[in-house]
Amino acid sequence: MNNLSIFVLLISIFLIQDCWASIVSTGDFNKDFFVTWSPSHVNTSIHGHSRSLVLDKDSGSGFASNDMFLYGQFDMKIKLVPGNSAGTVVAFYLTSNQPNRDELDFEFLGNVEGQPYTLQTNVYANGFDEREQRIKLWFDPTQDFHTYSILWNLYQIVFMVDWVPIRTYRNHADKGVAYPRWQPMSVQASFWNGESWATNGGKDKIDWTKAPFVASFKDHKIDACVWKGSEGSCSDPKPTNWWNNKRFNSLTWAQRRLFKWVNKYHVTYDYCQDYHRFNNTLPKECLLPKY
Repeated sequence: MNNLSIFVLLISIFLIQDCWASIVSTGDFNKDFFVTWSPSHVNTSIHGHSRSLVLDKDSGSGFASNDMFLYGQFDMKIKLVPGNSAGTVVAFYLTSNQPNRDELDFEFLGNVEGQPYTLQTNVYANGFDEREQRIKLWFDPTQDFHTYSILWNLYQIVFMVDWVPIRTYRNHADKGVAYPRWQPMSVQASFWNGESWATNGGKDKIDWTKAPFVASFKDHKIDACVWKGSEGSCSDPKPTNWWNNKRFNSLTWAQRRLFKWVNKYHVTYDYCQDYHRFNNTLPKECLLPKY
């Protein structure tokens, strides 16, 4: 697939989503989020439109949304750590923070200098995960900001990078597959030490002489249903809950082409192909349609 084809497909996807927008975030990190971890390692621009997280030997850092949400689309532009980032993990995710939590993860696994980042996604549903997928991106995520998005609705979860769908997780609850449906989730980001596992199975450790490490965030957009204590209003397919409209119950034809391209050329690990891990009995969702 050439660059022109990708551009045309992305424009068609963007126009469909933009015409339905009902944004609830202000675009100001100071108003939409609070610091959850090590305020001294969190730096926010004067206008509040950008924020950086710092990792050093003393601490990692993180922030979380003031509101909880049940369904919607969540976008964040992120620029990752250049050079030797081995052992570091930058995370952008939704989580319910409950013992039987639901969680939707983007995890950016650092690497030694000259080797590409790995982007790992994971889905927790009712406290259970083990649904990892890993890809190598088609660009260098340390050179500029790129948009990472999660669409979560009644029908499906779609992980996107610059509007390209890299992964889906469909609602197959009627077939006995757990799906995040009841627990509201907050939007969070964190930067932490994952050297025990993140790079080359934990063999490549953090080089602290390169610290402090800095990951940058900007231009967040939360287009979602704010949790008010009742599931009903968020599940209603009314115009403001555009994500629950039936036209978003599956990938569009353009998204399907891009999704197949990512899976063919960029996926490096998929739990749904790991027969050894699951003793030749793959999780039920692996045998069901992805869109």
